[in-house]
Amino acid sequence: MASKSCCLYPPKLDPRCGLGTVVEDIGGLRAYTAGSVTSHRAVILVSDVFGYEAPNLRKWADKVAGEGFFVVVPDFCYGDPYGGDESMADWLKRHSPEKAAGDANAVVEALKSRGATSVGAAGFCWGGKVVVEVAKSDVIDAAVLLHASLVTVDDIKEVIVPIEVIGGSLDDVTPPWMLKQFELALSAKPEIDSFVKIIPGAPHGFCLRYDADDEAAVKRAKEAQKDMMHWLLRYVRQGLSLPFVPLKENLIGTFGLHKILVGCLSDPLLLSPENTLPRCT
Repeated sequence: MASKSCCLYPPKLDPRCGLGTVVEDIGGLRAYTAGSVTSHRAVILVSDVFGYEAPNLRKWADKVAGEGFFVVVPDFCYGDPYGGDESMADWLKRHSPEKAAGDANAVVEALKSRGATSVGAAGFCWGGKVVVEVAKSDVIDAAVLLHASLVTVDDIKEVIVPIEVIGGSLDDVTPPWMLKQFELALSAKPEIDSFVKIIPGAPHGFCLRYDADDEAAVKRAKEAQKDMMHWLLRYVRQGLSLPFVPLKENLIGTFGLHKILVGCLSDPLLLSPENTLPRCT
């Protein structure tokens, strides 16, 4: 289910935040990207209802990119993140997780068309429902759900890829008893690797929406981030190295990029496959 907890402590959105850059078209969606575009390991991060311009979400993307992944954070809210001026039910009518999952499949295909050999996906809150829908097919290699909402036991039963589920002991959206049900359903499918973790003291939204001055809250978010990273490193595996294609040609030719934020293409760092994407200023 979705509840008021999904809307508490909204982030201050910033389209320029992060160490990466924004591209206009990856699988038909605008997206924040981080990491080397030459990497053959890709990760899709799916936002909560507040969308892809949330600073903490982009920090997670930058962190994952630092492990050698090309990370994509698509705008699955289609330029219309939840703003608090309407009911969540009304917003969800325009933003079906099932529709977003279909669009996520297109993003995966775009990544594979440019040479990604392994793709993982992780989703927060509303994004967890998107990811679990995608994980019902083998289009991705691994899935991570972080304080998910709208996810049911029946959803979990349909998952066919390795999945990690991380929640909090104080989560009132997907509470511990429901996480235990997820764990039980997954244990009945030993052929699918799975891991369910309940982090003590963590409320709903704890990964992205927390007080940066609260040491305990920061620690809980970092713990979840570490667990997610381990899962992705384990299942989004190393494949054959790809020939290097300069960033400008790669993004425009493969992703249909129409515009990159001012200054990116003039930076010589972008022409090196060893470097992640610098912040545009």
